Amino acid sequence: MKLAVYRVAGERKVGVVSPDGASVTALDLPAHDAARGALGVIESLAAGGSLPLTVGAAVPWADVTPEAPLPAPRRNLFCVGRNYHAHAKELSASVFKDNDTNPESWPIVFTKVPETVVGPYSEVRLPHGISEKIDYEAELAVVIGKPGRDISREQAMAHVFGYTIVNDVTARDVQMRHQQWDLGKSFDTFCPMGPWLATADEFDGTQTRVRCWVNGELRQDGRTTDLIFDIPSLIETCSRGITLYPGDVIATGTPAGVGMGMNPPRYLRTGDVVRIEIDGLGHIENKFA
Repeated sequence: MKLAVYRVAGERKVGVVSPDGASVTALDLPAHDAARGALGVIESLAAGGSLPLTVGAAVPWADVTPEAPLPAPRRNLFCVGRNYHAHAKELSASVFKDNDTNPESWPIVFTKVPETVVGPYSEVRLPHGISEKIDYEAELAVVIGKPGRDISREQAMAHVFGYTIVNDVTARDVQMRHQQWDLGKSFDTFCPMGPWLATADEFDGTQTRVRCWVNGELRQDGRTTDLIFDIPSLIETCSRGITLYPGDVIATGTPAGVGMGMNPPRYLRTGDVVRIEIDGLGHIENKFA
């Protein structure tokens, strides 16, 4: 199943996307529940409830305005840094050269604030006067469906509701200036998300391909089989002494090919368009303005 959040006639809806992605049918949700996006549905299912019935006719996907499936996350997003082998290597000669990239060490985990989240085709605002080194990071994001704390890697996948795409947009100069990464990752609009949530029963996040184009030029092309810390490890790590709740998001890291890793670096400018596609999950595409 694919759950989408969208607007039609100015009203936010949560719906089920057809298998071919061509249409969406709304769930029978009151407006105050639909305002939370898919979060209320995820929480209800986690509590033992059932999926609301669909209501009305299917609407062509082309006729709706897609929004982020979690337009207002309940708290900061968990994000993982340098989690693809090739990406860690491309940054090994950068300002990150002193960071440990030993696969036996702990993953790098930081957060993005909820206000970073925007829709799959929304504009991303460049913070001119604050940063001129804006970078893209194509990522698969895991959405938690079952709460838990101290989750073992053996039980981790049972806690996954589904998956979506995010762009972990980053102000590299701000990231470096403060050493801890949250500020450079947390500007408003710095986390496009979507186009929908694919549930774990129909999408395998451990075996997929992540690609990113900037103005039509392929920049990133990686597979989640190349993760240094796999999805069960990330869930185990993030839940150590910390309760994960339904709707929590863990962004799993980005493949090689970011702008900072190029020689010379190639950062985003006004008018640039970034498209991210994950096989079996669709795509997001955002203009930087």
